Amino acid sequence: MALKQNAFYAQSGGVTSVINASACGLIETVNKSSKINKVLAGKNGILGALNEELIDTSKESKSTIAKLRQTPGGAFGSCRFKLQDPVKQKKEYERLFEVFSAHDIGYFFYNGGGDSQDTTFKVSEMAKKLKFPLQCIGIPKTVDNDLPFTDCSPGFGSVAKYVATSTLEAGLDVKSMAETSTKVFILEVMGRNAGWIAAASCLAGNEFEDPPHIILLPEIPFEKAKFLKTVKEKTQRFGYCVVVASEGVKYKTGKFLADSGSVDAFGHKQLGGVAPVLASMVTKIGLKNHWAVADYLQRSARHIASKTDLDQAYAVGKYAVQLALSGKTGVMPTIRRVSDQPYKWTVSEASLKNIANVEKKLPAAFISNDGFRITNAGRRYLRPLIQGEASIKYLKGIPDIARLKGILVQKKLSTF
Repeated sequence: MALKQNAFYAQSGGVTSVINASACGLIETVNKSSKINKVLAGKNGILGALNEELIDTSKESKSTIAKLRQTPGGAFGSCRFKLQDPVKQKKEYERLFEVFSAHDIGYFFYNGGGDSQDTTFKVSEMAKKLKFPLQCIGIPKTVDNDLPFTDCSPGFGSVAKYVATSTLEAGLDVKSMAETSTKVFILEVMGRNAGWIAAASCLAGNEFEDPPHIILLPEIPFEKAKFLKTVKEKTQRFGYCVVVASEGVKYKTGKFLADSGSVDAFGHKQLGGVAPVLASMVTKIGLKNHWAVADYLQRSARHIASKTDLDQAYAVGKYAVQLALSGKTGVMPTIRRVSDQPYKWTVSEASLKNIANVEKKLPAAFISNDGFRITNAGRRYLRPLIQGEASIKYLKGIPDIARLKGILVQKKLSTF
């Protein structure tokens, strides 16, 4: 066994415009460490460990690793893959530890949301059971901002900035054409069970008449009659109406407006698009409308990322290494808000046992009595997270992204 062990790092679930900044923070911190040999990144998340497809990050130049800070997406590939229950199915775990042993891996870092933190927790518990020396640290990431015990989740601030900006710009477009053309514009954003992203659209305006005029949240049961009545009122009053809707808007029964009838790899219902459903309702009351789905654009828009978000993403990657080197395992770095004005934050930690599979929803105090707007308390929470412009370098007019060699280490085991 080598004097210095290797670290395994992987990205999981839906990616963000700043997840690679966390990778950058982790890799650069490891490279400066005298206690860890190098980082082996899993190709396509935990599947990289199961398939023994490990990217040797030491083969990448310092400048390429540095460029990860301005590169969206998942540089090493991500996946939606849920490890089986370790009590019922041990094969996956046995394989993981075979790979860790074969490649002298003593540190496990998994960068993702709630399901990913569940994976990290399961691996940490199995390591204890097998008495395998492995420090397991989860690294927070989710545009949904629904991880508990952290003030915000890296990835959210940039999506919030994108959605607020898009709401402002699209609102100006619709306002200018409303006299003879479109009266209602509907923007669908991500958010299955938590409405943080839709809520952030409130930052587009400061005055009562500013868009968005209606925000639809998963936390508030959808009432068709109330919604259409409000659309009519806003259109009559302002000449147009801008609606921002979470993909997870649902009826009082719990049924999603846009349930496609299928599920993803994590067992979550696939949502088929709430914007066209709402548009159809609006069309039937005689109002011309257009709709758009932000979809992947909102989470990959590095060109309009929040500097606050970028700094926090890098910080949790760096702190994850520090936690591991201090002997911690089964924990996740968290963001702790120190003050609102001026906005100050620091990094802390929380146990994965309390984080895995727990969703943090929008507090009732952040939602107006009519359920369509965000309160001043909500705005105070949200506004600092979109502050700062995370400048990037351009090459021939487009962002100069990191292009990894992606060299895999030589396999030592049979195919899984």
